[in-house]
Amino acid sequence: MVNTFNNRQNAHNQIDFIFKNLLPAHGMIERPGQIELAHTMLDAMLDGGIALCDAGTGIGKTYAYLVAGAVFQQYRAENEQPFRPILISTSSIALQNAIQQDYLPFLSEVLQTSIQAVVRKGKTHYVCDERLERRLRQINRGKKNKAALAALHSLREKLDLDQAANLSSYDRERVCVPPICDCNRERCCYRDFLDACEATRYPFQICNHNLLLADAIHRGTGRKPILPDRCALIIDEAHKLPEAARQMFGITLEAADFQVAEQSLRAERYLLAAEHLTALSKPLLRKMSLPFDEDRSLADFIRLLVGPGRGLAVIQRKLRYLVTPATRGQLEKLASTVLLFRDGNSGMIFYTQEDKQNRTILCATIIDLTAQLRSTLWSQEQPILLASGTLAVGDDFHRFREETGLMADNRVSESVSLSPFDYQRNCLLYLPLHPPHWQDQKYNDKITAEIVNLLNATCGHALILFTAYAAMSAVQERLMKEKLPWQVFSLGRNAVHTMEKFKTNPGSILLAAGAAWEGFDFPGDCVSLLIIPRLPFPRPDARTEKAREAYPTLHDFIRSVVVPEMQIKLKQGFGRAIRTETDTCVVAILDERAAQDGRYHGDVLAALPEMPVTSSLEVVASFIQSVKGEDYFEIKGDV
Repeated sequence: MVNTFNNRQNAHNQIDFIFKNLLPAHGMIERPGQIELAHTMLDAMLDGGIALCDAGTGIGKTYAYLVAGAVFQQYRAENEQPFRPILISTSSIALQNAIQQDYLPFLSEVLQTSIQAVVRKGKTHYVCDERLERRLRQINRGKKNKAALAALHSLREKLDLDQAANLSSYDRERVCVPPICDCNRERCCYRDFLDACEATRYPFQICNHNLLLADAIHRGTGRKPILPDRCALIIDEAHKLPEAARQMFGITLEAADFQVAEQSLRAERYLLAAEHLTALSKPLLRKMSLPFDEDRSLADFIRLLVGPGRGLAVIQRKLRYLVTPATRGQLEKLASTVLLFRDGNSGMIFYTQEDKQNRTILCATIIDLTAQLRSTLWSQEQPILLASGTLAVGDDFHRFREETGLMADNRVSESVSLSPFDYQRNCLLYLPLHPPHWQDQKYNDKITAEIVNLLNATCGHALILFTAYAAMSAVQERLMKEKLPWQVFSLGRNAVHTMEKFKTNPGSILLAAGAAWEGFDFPGDCVSLLIIPRLPFPRPDARTEKAREAYPTLHDFIRSVVVPEMQIKLKQGFGRAIRTETDTCVVAILDERAAQDGRYHGDVLAALPEMPVTSSLEVVASFIQSVKGEDYFEIKGDV
């Protein structure tokens, strides 16, 4: 750190010095909103509070909390407080890697000091030296797949199993660190790693929300913590915390659970048992592998669990003492999970969810999620920063606080940092005067015609976000008949490949749903038209039905839960439009409920940044003509 300080005001002065002098000297733009956010975060750390920070796109929240954290660490050191790391929890691996490999190295250069960080994972992500050597002694090298064998040997030089390409799930199960270490080694790579994490080497430690919550559960139940004590907790991508909590305080059933069990049985040469399980689970796995559809009934999946449940009971009874302990544990866990979903539990809510490959996961979670969060995470005595671009609607954090159990916590402070982007100049909102009504028998034809008119007005370069895959397929089928001069892509399971093709084909059109509403970046001109055919209202399911019981009327429930969730999802989708200061985009919302005389027109405007609004396609075309260069109109994707 460049200057020394040991009081609160000097710490805040250091924030100003870094953002106003050091970072601009290294090419970063000075942003008043970012500086104010860093001061807010530092105050929360110094006061031991819980800060909810809604940070608009482009504000630079990651540097805000890293600088605040670095200053807070230095403040603690100069006041002779014991060393404790700052823990950063994120939802995405990409952000974890960026913090460790990009943000902190750059900040180290700026501050002329080395700021180290380590990414923490659960035990199953690390190799156990003893189990690795045992596995290498067991395998038949003549029959073992060469790539898988090479992956195993590479683990003698690696700790992280995720870095071993071609490692089979079967081998991974048998060489990972077990729940309870049972070897007699005095030293091993994993224990050395833990010792390093407990020492003073890493002022920042990074994990995902699931590991954070697992650590909180351990602490709340008196078990040994997974992660070290920290001086502050930063939860980035905090809007994902409730979803992670539902997973951690619940149970999931995925197609992969059956496939791993089958592979383990085959690897141990119990081929008849594996084939029996494969045959009985095939109808269920076929249905789970279909593109996720929120309209598909949970009961349809539950009915298909009867066969696998019976098959697992037979396999367990006959092979219980013959299979290895690892496979026995897999079968027991799978059988108990199948029984839970098949028979139900009055203390849990059951629902379906989409995974990252657009397949269906069966989920069960406890009814009172907020009580669990209060007793495990929020009860810890440490400053906590929660940051995201979608924690609030306007300046209202009510829905997030209600969902996470923070309504009555007097430590909570709130701040909203508006995006520095010039939406008034660079963005245009299109709301048609007479959009197609979804109950119209020719709705798909009419909405496609509206989309085609918009594509012609903007010369393609479009992302179309749907709320359902069935609607996406219906529009795609009709667009393909239009013989458009731009390529049309749809985002399915091979998302990375499709994204690359979309970005490298100027003018092309991408249809997407599900996870595409957040987390994807489209800087530049490739998304100059964002179309949202339907407002992203949450679909009714077991969770919403349960939440409805807490409100006296349906209207109260809609205004308190349904509308805020729609607004937050709309903000996430809108965020795909403009990613940098120079991006320009038309955002078109074609839902009749968002139109000028629509029921939710005011709610839509309240969720989005202020920008010009039009209902004229001529104005759309004129706007694109005024903000785009000549190359934009000359280049078209190959048809």
